[in-house]
Amino acid sequence: MTCLITLMLLAFALPATHSGPDHLKTGVLRSQAAALPSGPEARGGGPRPELVQYESPADLRRAVRDREISGGFVVGRQAVTVYTATAGGPPAANAVRAMGEAIAGQAQLDVDVTDLAPFPSDDPQGTGLSAAALPMILGGIIPAVGFLQLFPGRRRVGLRLVGAGLFSLFAGFAVATVLSRVTGTLDGPLVPEALGLALGMAALSYTFLGLHAVLGMAGLGAGVGTMMLLGNPLSGLATGDDWLPGGWATLGQLLPPGASGSLLRGTAYFDGAGTTAPLLVLVGWVLLGLTLALVANLLPRRGSSRPA
Repeated sequence: MTCLITLMLLAFALPATHSGPDHLKTGVLRSQAAALPSGPEARGGGPRPELVQYESPADLRRAVRDREISGGFVVGRQAVTVYTATAGGPPAANAVRAMGEAIAGQAQLDVDVTDLAPFPSDDPQGTGLSAAALPMILGGIIPAVGFLQLFPGRRRVGLRLVGAGLFSLFAGFAVATVLSRVTGTLDGPLVPEALGLALGMAALSYTFLGLHAVLGMAGLGAGVGTMMLLGNPLSGLATGDDWLPGGWATLGQLLPPGASGSLLRGTAYFDGAGTTAPLLVLVGWVLLGLTLALVANLLPRRGSSRPA
């Protein structure tokens, strides 16, 4: 139990302590890249952004809306125009704004901040989205454990899978309704948001059921532990995945919580941009869980022997 507590602390603390604005993808105009001031004081306190060059302000704005970059800035004659996407991650948006303000201060120009993907006014910091990580994971654990108790035995694997799928569908619509109608966090189309949440919960519950079918309670425990200890802190729901260190961010987006959060973020705030990859990840986890559960059901039972 002491080791478990230590692992939980490391799983949550290490990504948090190594997160930050370093290497954020930040857009600049190609014609202005060489003339931008350098040094920590011109970078809003020291972050080292990964500058991505674009030919025109329109291209830069499109890249922000398509989630290719965290933000960017254009240096004009009177002001530095800073483009952010708060819904992509408030910390990253604040870091881009700080870099733009530092450049404007050194050049003695005004600052004009344009948020291309803001959160709704009812929840301007996306607090409800941050709070959705744990309920989404529990939405995968509860049906797996519940239907294993309700429909035990190998012959009832179909009932467990159908039950988990229906639970995910209802829970997806319930969570989406709360986030859109109660907390005001989501302002996109309800049905796609709900279906995305349902797919994320189904990816978790089917994976847990498949691991249990193959490895028993040990498999279920390993799956739940992985998603709680790695999937939750690496989901990026609170900060955006670009705020996490590169390796941690990649791992988080390959797990159902991170992929589900990215799918919801793209559907709700970016008109569907950047949703293909997380959609494929979630479908892959669903298929993996189904395959494990169905194949395990076809294997000979442990301890059984065929008559001679």
